[in-house]
Amino acid sequence: MTRGLRVMRDGVTALALLAFLWLIAAKLNDDAATVYAGQFHAADGDSLNIGGDRMRLYGIDAPELSQTCERAGSEWACGREAKQAVQALVRAADTKCRGTERDRFDRLLVVCHAGGADLNATMVRKGMAVSYGAYGDEEARARAQKVGLWAGTFEMPRSVRDHAPRPVARGVLGLLGW
Repeated sequence: MTRGLRVMRDGVTALALLAFLWLIAAKLNDDAATVYAGQFHAADGDSLNIGGDRMRLYGIDAPELSQTCERAGSEWACGREAKQAVQALVRAADTKCRGTERDRFDRLLVVCHAGGADLNATMVRKGMAVSYGAYGDEEARARAQKVGLWAGTFEMPRSVRDHAPRPVARGVLGLLGW
């Protein structure tokens, strides 16, 4: 074998070894799931606190706390009712919330279970939240049964957030338009 072919073979072998080591390091660096159990406090219909840690229920979007909806010709506080619904669900003694990712507000994205039930799915199935990347079947069922939000008319929670007034910056930053 010529010297040039040996150098090429050794280079390819070294690159393959480095790639293999990189894959092992990446696998070892995988985030382990963070699991919480205990006394949860609902901040709103899709956010929880436990101690000083903040969590957001993965795959769902509940009405904003101040949001109102319409049902049978009357306005109702759907945001407050969504908060009460999730609080009642996380009250179970065996509630556990598990997640590995964080959202842009550094809240852990979690799926919560109690009594063998997926609480995120339960919120959507009861019509107290809409699907937000997951739980499409549960939302379709809630729509068909006209439960919760689907019993009347409402604005999607994302639209409410997008149209909410932003805080006004004061001082020098306000003068600069920031």
